[in-house]
Amino acid sequence: MTWLVEFLRELTHLQVGIADLADIVTVALLVYLLLVLLRGTRAMQMLWGILAIVVLYLGASYLGLATLSAILREFLFYLPFAIIVLFQQEIRRMLTAFGATSWRHLFSSGDEGPVFINELSLAAGRLASQRIGALIAVERRDSLEGWADTGIRLDARFSYDLLLNIFIPGTPLHDGAVIVRGDRILAASCFLPITTRAEISKELGTRHRAAIGLSEETDALCVVVSEETGTISLAVEGQLLRPLDETTLRNALAEHLFQLGAGLEEME
Repeated sequence: MTWLVEFLRELTHLQVGIADLADIVTVALLVYLLLVLLRGTRAMQMLWGILAIVVLYLGASYLGLATLSAILREFLFYLPFAIIVLFQQEIRRMLTAFGATSWRHLFSSGDEGPVFINELSLAAGRLASQRIGALIAVERRDSLEGWADTGIRLDARFSYDLLLNIFIPGTPLHDGAVIVRGDRILAASCFLPITTRAEISKELGTRHRAAIGLSEETDALCVVVSEETGTISLAVEGQLLRPLDETTLRNALAEHLFQLGAGLEEME
């Protein structure tokens, strides 16, 4: 413990200025934002594993375990490359979030949010009752512009009637996803990324896998209506909430959309 005593003694003689405090606060804020992005994801479990290896290396070095220290030192040398590979989705989401401004469209008017949520929930309930498959991706902070480019651009005001007409079987736009930005339907018949997770139930079809896949790569909310069962689902951050009805879907959408808006207003 002598090294700890010496460290604390040296620490008391340090001169801490405003720049040092700003540096510490900035690093702490970046770490906090990273943990928020990783919270509830598989990457968080991998992060704990990496931290455990770092602690093991420090312990081996302190105890003089030369062989174990050498092995772990070599592993830690390649750790930055491993982090880039393992956390590529989270890194992309974090970088996108810094420059994203699309969330402002969701809250540009105090009445648009409740009306949009109500109409989307009613449309999902109507589609479910008629066993009409549907996939609707609601943009939040992360831009869905790239995914909108894979479909047909509409840029039309969101409405209950328009959403039902898009997903009528046999129409040109019914196959694929609808992307919603704020109170407008940005595009229809869009292709979304399919999740590659092996643990996803085989009972879930392409729509559900696409919804989960997009929610893994972005913070979008993806509403899915099953053509086979008429079940309504909501994909959020790689997780699928189901089964839902009009009321539970409305509550879930309000929770995630308004929670995001409140958090961003506090940051401003």
